[in-house]
Amino acid sequence: MNVALVGAGRQGMRRLQAIQDLGEDEVVIVADRDGDAARVLARRAGCRWTSDWHEALETEADAVVICVPPDAHADITLQALRTGSHVLCEKPLAMTAATAWSLVAEAERAGRILKCGFNYRHHAAIVQARAWVTEGRLGSVVLLRGRHGTGGRPHFEREWRTQLDRSGGGVLMDQGVHVLDLFQWFGNPFTQVVACTVTCYWPVAPVEDNAFAILRGNDLLASLHVSWTQWKNLFSLDIIGSHGCISVEGLGGSYGVERVVYRPQVTGPFQEQDVIEFRGPDMSWHGEWREFTTAIGLEREPSGSGRDGAEALVLAEAIYESARAGRTVHLDDRPLPVARSARGDAT
Repeated sequence: MNVALVGAGRQGMRRLQAIQDLGEDEVVIVADRDGDAARVLARRAGCRWTSDWHEALETEADAVVICVPPDAHADITLQALRTGSHVLCEKPLAMTAATAWSLVAEAERAGRILKCGFNYRHHAAIVQARAWVTEGRLGSVVLLRGRHGTGGRPHFEREWRTQLDRSGGGVLMDQGVHVLDLFQWFGNPFTQVVACTVTCYWPVAPVEDNAFAILRGNDLLASLHVSWTQWKNLFSLDIIGSHGCISVEGLGGSYGVERVVYRPQVTGPFQEQDVIEFRGPDMSWHGEWREFTTAIGLEREPSGSGRDGAEALVLAEAIYESARAGRTVHLDDRPLPVARSARGDAT
């Protein structure tokens, strides 16, 4: 495929590297309003560049990859779909769930693949955990526990991710949507949410630097804590079932070695367990690109689809609503967007 890459920052570099490493597709244009950044990344890609994303879409690229702040996601995604391109858009898919569902509906009308950037699904430890759950090792998943956090950086409060009009929220929209997506991937649909958000360190109000939530579904309970005050980067996901449990720790790099542990339910004093560590570079970007292109080739919904991106925003908005109102939010009481009510089984 010919690919248009919109966004020449860190995420754009990661996406370009994965495309180049796999060697089957070609980035033909890089766009970024920072012309110098676009020029540098385009030189690495061996293609032309522009400071206007509209020009990038005029190349009639087969696919568009969007790696810019969330306030621009919806406009670029909509125009890309209307020009006939498949789209991989970084998370969150949009600033609101309603906008995200409108993008899902547009992708369906256009007959194009829309994927949300949920690369965590393609981390090796999480892939292994998913395989064990699919094999039935855990029986029924009954509990989920997710913790994810960073410690920020000097002048962190000046970054776009802390600006409500550009990010749509704080740490929940930054890291929390990844965990919410994994909750939905490993568990049943959620029906109730109770939550609290706080801004306890960084001068970034009204966005939050910590969010806590309890989510309930049919025979399923999940707890979430995402933080910009973790001080040492952390990723931890526990999946607890009727026949055992799985723990995933680390994402590589500053998050520590990626590790997955399976512990079966036993009656004796000692627990047998399977432990696998995954060292080396982060290959999740490669796995996600492969999933995207495979879905296009097979004309099927990808894992981490636009629908999955919209569903994660539904949960994020329920968390914000619960935190503001100080009450439990019942998701079943809300009217469903057309795109959501027509949903089939996701990959």
